[in-house]
Amino acid sequence: MRHVHFPAQRVAGAAAELLAAPVRRIGDKARWYLPAALTADFLGAAVPVGLVFEAAQQVRPVYCALGAALAWTGVQAVRRRYATRALGESRGVLPVVHDWLILIGVLAVARVVTGESTPRLAALGALLPALLITVACRKLTYRHLSAARREAQAVSRVLVIGEPAAADSLTAHLAARTDHPYVVVGVVPVGTGPLEGGVPVAARLDTLAPDAPAADSEAVLDAVRSHHADLVLVAPGARIAGERLRRIAWALHDAGLELAVFPGLVEVSVKRLETLSAGGLAVLRVAPPVGRGLQTALKAALDRIGAGVGLLLLSPLFLAIVLAIRLGSRGPAFYRQQRIGRDGVPFTMWKFRTMVVDADRLKGELAGANENDGLMFKIRRDPRVTRVGRLLRRTSLDELPQLLNVLAGHMSLVGPRPPLPEEVARYDEVELRRLTVRPGMTGLWQISGRSDLSWDETIQLDLSYVDNWSFTSDVDVMGRTLRAVVDGRGAY
Repeated sequence: MRHVHFPAQRVAGAAAELLAAPVRRIGDKARWYLPAALTADFLGAAVPVGLVFEAAQQVRPVYCALGAALAWTGVQAVRRRYATRALGESRGVLPVVHDWLILIGVLAVARVVTGESTPRLAALGALLPALLITVACRKLTYRHLSAARREAQAVSRVLVIGEPAAADSLTAHLAARTDHPYVVVGVVPVGTGPLEGGVPVAARLDTLAPDAPAADSEAVLDAVRSHHADLVLVAPGARIAGERLRRIAWALHDAGLELAVFPGLVEVSVKRLETLSAGGLAVLRVAPPVGRGLQTALKAALDRIGAGVGLLLLSPLFLAIVLAIRLGSRGPAFYRQQRIGRDGVPFTMWKFRTMVVDADRLKGELAGANENDGLMFKIRRDPRVTRVGRLLRRTSLDELPQLLNVLAGHMSLVGPRPPLPEEVARYDEVELRRLTVRPGMTGLWQISGRSDLSWDETIQLDLSYVDNWSFTSDVDVMGRTLRAVVDGRGAY
């Protein structure tokens, strides 16, 4: 399949780079994360509440401000947001909103108990800055931690155990990405097969023998100590499962070390996973993707209402863009193109015209200049794009007419990129899965780099969206789209 390919050279290079660097463990995150989070949360709640309650002539504004600040930090402490493992790990808005709603509930009870009488809307408005400041602080620490991990800092040193092919696949996947804390420092292959990932062999387990349990435990513990590993990650197979895995787990836990098991699933959200027990067996249940119910009804309502309101509010901007396009070059202001929608049904997609009138005819002449490594056609400095068109593409304003497609039900506000018919004609069975949902105006593709992404990365993001979609994830994507548009990375 074209969409899952990690060259051995890339893995070996990444592994060598990480292993050569001075690796700092996950407990060595920047020391300012915790005081910054506590200060931002405390002052973000205390100062606005104090000012609003003082303006409302509340008799005890200082006590109210102190109570709100303690409640906000207390809620997040109970939710373990200040734990070392949690600091800097999330930039998402939804977890903060969840905590904030709990805060509202806590303070509502406190309001009844104390008889506090500040107008409800004023009290609610006073708490809003706490939400915004906490979100900003988390994004700051997330960006800092992401940059640090590219230098092998604040990571967990991982020892991988598994049959050679499974161990290679797992180390390749981890080495190809930096959005996680794991650095593979050694591999313990089971059996005599060769390893191609470029990661050092810390030990080697033989096929199961009468004295294997004791020998396995000793070999694994020695490998952990020699490579200073924080975590042992097992890729189960026929030779490393059942009683053998159980004995290794006992040895590691008795030594105070952590063990994790990779179940073989890729790009499956943890929200879809549920642990069960059946006859003493640990079972991992994978829930099917959301396809109907309340969440899909909410998505449909958000699409139609959002598109209708957007068209109404943006009508003056539409007029200004139309005038700019008509004055900038000859031809119509709008561009229509056939795209493929849900279940392979074609539809006409609307955009503002950003190219010269005969752009489609010139595409064949530029085929050799295509900079995308897959089925999409992208050129960073496409000569067909007009001067006004470059601005529209840089700001993503050229896509606003797609609100008409959303209103008509052909598209969604959030979803995979709408493909061209010639692209779909060359899809394999895996790539066709992205057509099981409506395409979107924005999506994981847009907030992750747009045209700078490779074809494989684009497909992986779309498949991840299809499999793990939820209404709250759509809200999160829409919130992150604004930053992507302002940043403009990959928009050409």
